[in-house]
Amino acid sequence: MSTVNKTARFTAALRLPAFSLLLAGVLAVGLVTPAQATPPSIPSTSTALAELAALRVATEGSTSGYSRDLFPHWTTVSGACNTRETVLKRDGTNVVTDSACAATSGRWYSPYDGATWSAASDVDIDHVVPLAEAWRSGASSWTTSRRQSFANDLGGPQLIAVTDNVNQAKGDQDPALWKPPLTSYWCTYAKMWTRSKYKWGLSVNSAEKTALQSMLGRC
Repeated sequence: MSTVNKTARFTAALRLPAFSLLLAGVLAVGLVTPAQATPPSIPSTSTALAELAALRVATEGSTSGYSRDLFPHWTTVSGACNTRETVLKRDGTNVVTDSACAATSGRWYSPYDGATWSAASDVDIDHVVPLAEAWRSGASSWTTSRRQSFANDLGGPQLIAVTDNVNQAKGDQDPALWKPPLTSYWCTYAKMWTRSKYKWGLSVNSAEKTALQSMLGRC
């Protein structure tokens, strides 16, 4: 074999690993998926079960007198950013915002239904325990200040970015009446719901507690 041929084969052999690495990188970029919305302070299964057991069981109260305005929400968090915009940035991938902190681009994966969105207008920030549900479970007796803190709770698993029409289908229903379309998310949803009710001292009704026990049994 000539020296020229040997040199060509040696050079080609050196290039193959580099090409393979480059190809792998390109494929990896194509397979990148948006970060899944993960609110903070989701408890372990054992902790969630203990917190559920500690919740007061009571007949659900009335919605009489309820108004969303009694739960001031999307308050300013920092600079021009309010609570909604803060959660959109937390739960999305490559989120770009304008000078008013509004999301102009990004990707959001909704764990309730497995859908991915590239427009913030397709995403709602769900109150895991709905405001009206909180009202019926004890928040009717709170001060407006406490209701505001609940409605903008970034320290617990009470706020999450999800598909807008899925959130709208949920409405103000508890887990005895509505669960996320993806059954694989029921465990996490029950943990978040239980933690929020426990943190804020809200009650559960018997059907709600039974549903949560069943969902936590899937963990």
